[in-house]
Amino acid sequence: MSTYVNRKYTGRKSPARKPEPSHETLRRSPVLWTIVGTLAALIAIGAFGWYLMQEPPPPALVTPAGVNDDGGRQAGVTVGGAGPVVVEVYQDFLSPRGRAVDESTRQALDSLVAQNRIRLVWHPLGTDADPSGGGTRAANAATCAADAGKARQFADALYANQPPAGSPGLSDDQIMDIAGPVGLNAPSFAACVRDQRYRDWVAVVDTRAAERGVAGAPAIYVNGSRLQNPTAAALVSAVG
Repeated sequence: MSTYVNRKYTGRKSPARKPEPSHETLRRSPVLWTIVGTLAALIAIGAFGWYLMQEPPPPALVTPAGVNDDGGRQAGVTVGGAGPVVVEVYQDFLSPRGRAVDESTRQALDSLVAQNRIRLVWHPLGTDADPSGGGTRAANAATCAADAGKARQFADALYANQPPAGSPGLSDDQIMDIAGPVGLNAPSFAACVRDQRYRDWVAVVDTRAAERGVAGAPAIYVNGSRLQNPTAAALVSAVG
């Protein structure tokens, strides 16, 4: 026998589930775009702050036209010749002994360059006890002269006007006075001298010299080997 259960109908319906928002609805939501914009702004602000906190890159080193890596990276400047043997000379235009060695080897070096037997490289040193930086001024000016193709002529003028040992080096005006007679009258040379265009490069030369064990001028190297006795005869013999 079946039993009939009478369930009273209340007339209530189950609550309908709200439909999930579509991707299109989310894409158009102003709230979503506000969040995205805020995050993007925060990222941009953080990136800009990080950029401001970074150390500025060092200025590019200004090097002379004939710069080379003889004696160390960017340590030398070619001043003459294109021969197979590399002769390097460390020049200190305030050193009396450096001037004496320069005078004694000048003729031999000129002859070897003229015969194209050597490539002559100079390392102009700026190290000196002059607090006014006379050694650096002279080395910078000699490098400016090398750019103009008159390194040898100007070096002669510097040595001829070398101040007494222990006294200040030549001023910019004095350098310009001795440059005129050797043909260095161009405004570009004057600007190079007065702006000390190669001051930082001269400091690099000093550093590379110290790394090589060169404490100052005179010092002459032939194909990387230092002459123990930097005389004209020893130089010609080493070149071969």
